Amino acid sequence: MLILIAEDDELILKTIEHKLLKEGHEVILTRNGKEAIETLKEKDVDLTITDIMMPFASGIEILSAIKSMGKDIPVIMLSSMGQEEVVLNAFDLGASDFIVKPFSPSELMLRVKRFLSK
Repeated sequence: MLILIAEDDELILKTIEHKLLKEGHEVILTRNGKEAIETLKEKDVDLTITDIMMPFASGIEILSAIKSMGKDIPVIMLSSMGQEEVVLNAFDLGASDFIVKPFSPSELMLRVKRFLSK
């Protein structure tokens, strides 16, 4: 499975990449929202994991771009902002899941497995 990670925190990005590669997935790394959106235009990914607060385009803008492209792929949102309004807004816009930072990489992997097994 091909998974796009959009995350500007290098430690989080590399941690997620390591876990996904260990599980046998292919991974595309992007470090800002604009790069993620361009990659989504060019590649057919099976799942996207994105931070909400990203340079050049937010995770919400990435989610909107996915929907406007007509792609039906799961999107797991990551954010240090766990306020109810932020979480509900992400779900209202079509997020598949929402994880508040800091998070357990093992928990993220369980959620990834859940979406990829559908």
